[in-house]
Amino acid sequence: MENEKKDNSIEEKIENKSEEKVEQPKAAATAPVQVAAAPTEVKAAAPASPVLARPAGRGNDRFRDKRGGRSGGGRPGGRKGGRGEESRDEFDQKIIDIARVTRVMAGGKRMRFRACVAIGDKKGRVGIGLAKGADVSGAVTKAVNKAKKNMIKVRITNDTIPHEVRHKFGAAKLLFKPAPEGRGVIAGGAVRAVIELAGIKNIVSKILGTNNKVNNVKCAIEALKSLKGPREKAGAKELKQI
Repeated sequence: MENEKKDNSIEEKIENKSEEKVEQPKAAATAPVQVAAAPTEVKAAAPASPVLARPAGRGNDRFRDKRGGRSGGGRPGGRKGGRGEESRDEFDQKIIDIARVTRVMAGGKRMRFRACVAIGDKKGRVGIGLAKGADVSGAVTKAVNKAKKNMIKVRITNDTIPHEVRHKFGAAKLLFKPAPEGRGVIAGGAVRAVIELAGIKNIVSKILGTNNKVNNVKCAIEALKSLKGPREKAGAKELKQI
């Protein structure tokens, strides 16, 4: 009997322990879980920067020159229509001659390029320029700038010259004669370029001297410069008679 009681007490203890083990996880599962909410910080929006309105009718200061006027939008040449912004399409240009020239110096020879350029607006204005440069483009640019400074006004009557002219410049000799309408430009070499740029549509010309292009062009300019109108020619005749 004692043994049976011991066995029963042992079994009861084992059952009680097993019940405790089973009840503990249930209690833990049913226990409410409290999660602490993290505090959220709300940042205040930065105040908007005030927008300064630009006064009407005024541009950026960097586009204004010292005199307070507009400088042409920052483009080189200043105001529109000034001397620095002269349109390139105003004058047509033709290269008469390009030569490579050398100069003997102490250390050897210095090679440069010489350019002769004729420009004109085909409305009676024509000019030539002769310049040298380290390269061809630089020489041509210098020649064009010189030609713009040495422009002449040609007297044109009915798309031709008013009278016949013979001129001599160095070894170059030229003959210009007026021509009727429809005859066209009868000229050769470099002289034809000068006549076309001047705007003469009917003329007869002849080169009587050298074939040097530069001298013939200079002679053509001098011959066109010596043309006289009807009144000037009449006045010259009266002076001769006196």
